[in-house]
Amino acid sequence: MDLDLWLIGLTVAAALWGAGVGTLLPRPAYRFAVDEEEPWQDECPAGHRITGVARGWLGPARCAKGPGCVYGPSTRTVALVTALVCVTLAFATGTRPELAVWLLLAPLAVLLTLVDVRAQRLPDPLTLPFAGLALVLLGAVAFVPEHAGQWRTAAYGALALGGLYFVFFLIRPLALGFGDVKLALGLGAALGWYGWGALYVGTFAGALIGSGCTLVAAFRGRAKRRQLVALGPFMIAGAYVGLLVEAYAA
Repeated sequence: MDLDLWLIGLTVAAALWGAGVGTLLPRPAYRFAVDEEEPWQDECPAGHRITGVARGWLGPARCAKGPGCVYGPSTRTVALVTALVCVTLAFATGTRPELAVWLLLAPLAVLLTLVDVRAQRLPDPLTLPFAGLALVLLGAVAFVPEHAGQWRTAAYGALALGGLYFVFFLIRPLALGFGDVKLALGLGAALGWYGWGALYVGTFAGALIGSGCTLVAAFRGRAKRRQLVALGPFMIAGAYVGLLVEAYAA
């Protein structure tokens, strides 16, 4: 009974954490997606001067000209999605200490997804900290009792998945960006924590989700031949599925 109460408390806390952090993501999602040549530092897309708190990096994507001047992704939608991701990870992982790592990485993964969907770009200020945090935090969790993974396989997983995508990048650099290679380092570390089986499941799930979405887009007439596709969201979705399956199995 006590374990059930702990799990309920963790799930509620994860929901509140995801919703709270999710409200801070729309503004960086917009700013990372804007081309460097655009003056987003000084003006919103409507041409209004950005002043005060709105000049910061975290928060809703709106300027001081009123609630009608909103840009970037919907704050409510992003908060809801982030909360759902955190809740499902908490339910699957339970009271094991690696849950703290998943809850810290989840908002960053949502942010990477938002940026890549809009701009087909995975910025270094997001992908490199994602990989570094995954390895460092999992290394710390390895010293905490009752964890269900291994840091060694996490490190090997980062190298394996990063190396795999690097080979793909060398073969077809126009279809896969180097940002995807850097993202693969962090995802490989997270999946590798639960072993090689998790790495396989997460990678295969990402490829399957990407293929399915591409086929649906082609069937609906929205896909064009040789059109560039953002792979980051599919990679992240696959890793998310792999983590859920392997964390629950563990």
